[in-house]
Amino acid sequence: MSKSVDFFVIGGGSGGVRAARIAAQHGASVAVAEESRYGGTCVIRGCIPKKFFVYASEFSHAMEDAKRYGWDIRGSFDWQTLLTNKDERIDRLNGIYINMLKKAGVEILDGRATLRSANEVVVNGEVYQAKHILIATGGRPVRPDIPGAELGITSNEAFHLESLPKRITIVGAGYIGLEFSSIFQGLGVEVSLVHHRKEALRGFDDDIRHQVTENIRKNGVKLIFETEIAEITKNSDGSFDFTCRNGGKHNTDLIMWATGRRPNTENLGLAEAGVTLGKRGEVCIDSFGKTDVDSIYAVGDCTDRLQLTPIAIREGQAVADNLFGKSGNKVCFDHPIVPTAIFTQPEAATVGLTEAQAKESHANLHVYLSTFKPLFHSMSGRDEEVMMKLLVDATNDKVLGFHMVGKGAADVVQTVAIAIGMGATKADFLRTIPLHPCTAEELVFMRTPIER
Repeated sequence: MSKSVDFFVIGGGSGGVRAARIAAQHGASVAVAEESRYGGTCVIRGCIPKKFFVYASEFSHAMEDAKRYGWDIRGSFDWQTLLTNKDERIDRLNGIYINMLKKAGVEILDGRATLRSANEVVVNGEVYQAKHILIATGGRPVRPDIPGAELGITSNEAFHLESLPKRITIVGAGYIGLEFSSIFQGLGVEVSLVHHRKEALRGFDDDIRHQVTENIRKNGVKLIFETEIAEITKNSDGSFDFTCRNGGKHNTDLIMWATGRRPNTENLGLAEAGVTLGKRGEVCIDSFGKTDVDSIYAVGDCTDRLQLTPIAIREGQAVADNLFGKSGNKVCFDHPIVPTAIFTQPEAATVGLTEAQAKESHANLHVYLSTFKPLFHSMSGRDEEVMMKLLVDATNDKVLGFHMVGKGAADVVQTVAIAIGMGATKADFLRTIPLHPCTAEELVFMRTPIER
């Protein structure tokens, strides 16, 4: 005999857990299946452990800066201590996710779930009949198709290294490659960064791309740009040789791939159930998260849209509310204003349109750009600048985008995102009394647009 539920969620990451919990709170009978640990990429092998590593890596810079402020700090770093404390925290968060589901009345299934039809899910040999099914299986890092690619690790393995290497080569200068470059450099590792373009962060505003690339270089990361790795071989001493397509040859102790992620949709029975997949294996959905099968929905990284945890959570909530909520108002997957951050040293953050996008859609654009040394580093002596950039529609004075590189950028951008979402104008910024002295006061001092 098969079991019946109103809602079956495949995947216990941020989006799946939110959808399952909210659906249960609406009164639906819900089951969720997860083959690994609850919390998904963000909690287990992404945002949270990575941020712990970011915090750890910042101390080396802080101790250097402290000398100019009168502190004589001497310390040594222990990698195993960081790993142990990180794992304890991740275990706790995994438990919190499970407890939230149990408290909501969700049936928790440990195992891999697959589709048998548009309304049937099989897990651990048991069949579940489901009125609605949600695919929330996330994504995974990928390696390129070159000789020796299997010799390199990905971000998944970076969280569990037995020891720190003396030298590491990171391939890819998106946010994952850049963040791990800063992490390992801050922990005392010699870092090389290989990237096939001239500057990092494809798709971001050009001024952010340039500023972040320069900051990485200033911090001591060796940039091997405008080339790709062609082949990797392992030496008898455990090190690796790699050759680049431009003819360069290099040696390193560890190679890490940060060359993109791919949706986890293989062998789930999606195609057999009639679900259309895209070229990268992504689940194709409409603006409400529904596939072309009426009973099957998808959220988060498996749709290969915006690969951000808050997006998966928002989408999971929307699906649950739309299917089981009582309001009757449908919530669509419309994400026009999405702030995001790159936790390098210093960090970068952005919200709204890039300058290139704004120029395409707005004929009369004002660009406000300010680059300056923050007060803190006027004493520390560190060669580090803050960059702030506002994009404004000169026709109606509305702020279209904000981009920042500097300490605390993520917190500043989160606040500015609220203002942009409310339709704030440049005049609204100028009317605001500056909070002095702080870096963010520059937001109300940028008065003259630059000429491009």
